[in-house]
Amino acid sequence: MTVHILLTGATRGIGAAIAARLGTEDVTFVGTGSADGDLADPMTPANIWANAIERLDGRIDVLINNAGVFEASPIDLPDAEWSASWNRTMQVNLTASAELCRFAVQHFLTNKGGRIVNVASRAAYRGDSPDHWHYAASKAGMVAMTKTIARGYAARNILAFAICPGFTMTGMADDYLSSRGGDKLLADIPLGRVADPAEVAEVVAFAALTAPPSMTGAILDINGASYVR
Repeated sequence: MTVHILLTGATRGIGAAIAARLGTEDVTFVGTGSADGDLADPMTPANIWANAIERLDGRIDVLINNAGVFEASPIDLPDAEWSASWNRTMQVNLTASAELCRFAVQHFLTNKGGRIVNVASRAAYRGDSPDHWHYAASKAGMVAMTKTIARGYAARNILAFAICPGFTMTGMADDYLSSRGGDKLLADIPLGRVADPAEVAEVVAFAALTAPPSMTGAILDINGASYVR
């Protein structure tokens, strides 16, 4: 039976690499991007899920939450602006993912199981820059949510995994490396380079399609040994 997959954030960077990787498998997937709705809008996750269900003939087997934002929010911003930035990042990175996970779990409970793959970040464990408290917190929340889903629903054949990339050579990472002094950051990565999006995509595809069920709850690092737990 062909696997049906919903992938968010599929149009650039890691998401585009995941879409390309899935295209080599015997799967059918719906990939969403900004044209499908702004995840900062609380109505968007439900719309994305409903549209994917319709396009995938009423069955989704795997949810891959990849969409996210990485936006600086210095602590000296005006109070209202800093709070708005915090709330936007939480809504896009964590709350929207949580809502899609909830729809997926409800769907899987009536369809003999399924898989969830949440693309989090090394920042969930190591933290991030002083301008990115909100980003690190959102990704840590995603990891905790993944573990909770795995523990709560394994007996119902609902599996959950989180992928935690470090710096990855996307446009977003390029800008960050440049702004923070690329050579200094690279010196902190024992492998000597940032990850290629295709490497992250390979790990995501493994979790989505072939990882053994006993791995449910696993948090998979891909950071060139820049943070080893």
